[in-house]
Amino acid sequence: MAKGHRSQIKRERNANKDTRPSAKLSYARVPVQKACFVLDAIRGKDVNTALAILAYNPRYASGVIEKLLKSAIANAENNNGMNKDNLYVEECFANNGPIMKRVKPRAQGRAYRIEKRMSHITIVLNER
Repeated sequence: MAKGHRSQIKRERNANKDTRPSAKLSYARVPVQKACFVLDAIRGKDVNTALAILAYNPRYASGVIEKLLKSAIANAENNNGMNKDNLYVEECFANNGPIMKRVKPRAQGRAYRIEKRMSHITIVLNER
């Protein structure tokens, strides 16, 4: 059990909060595996290079991630006062979201299950 008053516990929890600018997209209609192909291409790159990679990537996930990266850049500029030219993608990852289960009718009265997967995508930036 935690020691101290509730406000003290909250203060301690907020003291070691991550201050890096980030953006998170929940319930993206992209499977994690397909999102990770695009995220691996931009991890560690500066934001201008990452935006260029995403603009010319033919995958569907790249359009979703491009919009998310622009949101993270805006968060860095407006909330943290950082310069866009010094930013780079420090972390980017996708976690499993819920799965929509659908049924596809098949021959002889059988039914196949179709799983439409979702993901939660997070991008964390930092300044060089």
